Amino acid sequence: MSTAPGWIAEPSIVSPVIRRCAFAAYVERAAGPETAGFLILRRTDDALVGRATLSQIFRGVFLNAYLGYEAMAGYEGRGYLTEGIRLVVGHAFGPLGLHRVEANVQPSNARSLALVRRLGFRREGFSPRYLYIAGDWRDHERWALLADEVDR
Repeated sequence: MSTAPGWIAEPSIVSPVIRRCAFAAYVERAAGPETAGFLILRRTDDALVGRATLSQIFRGVFLNAYLGYEAMAGYEGRGYLTEGIRLVVGHAFGPLGLHRVEANVQPSNARSLALVRRLGFRREGFSPRYLYIAGDWRDHERWALLADEVDR
């Protein structure tokens, strides 16, 4: 079900509970032409269990986006993100018409590494000091998935 331009909230598609102002800022960022934001809701009761973002959506000859995601506190490790990100990837390769989705994961983030592996992403490389997070430049592993590698 569509909730706003550039947004879908799919039933069952890690951070503290999002404050109202932070959530409003996320919605605004995720509504741009180069971004698609997704709320991940539990099927049984529509509880917000996570969110995902396809950002820097490139058109033309690249047809690529960067995937970011997080589980809400208390919902980690229950499979909600696996199911939700699978839906987001389907949206990326279906209605958005993308060819490639890339996820960059810190090497110490075992849950995120397991998630991208479960979804069929392939490790493409290592990016030293890739993103500035919590006051420091953090290394990341680069993972990608192509449209023709996904069972739909």
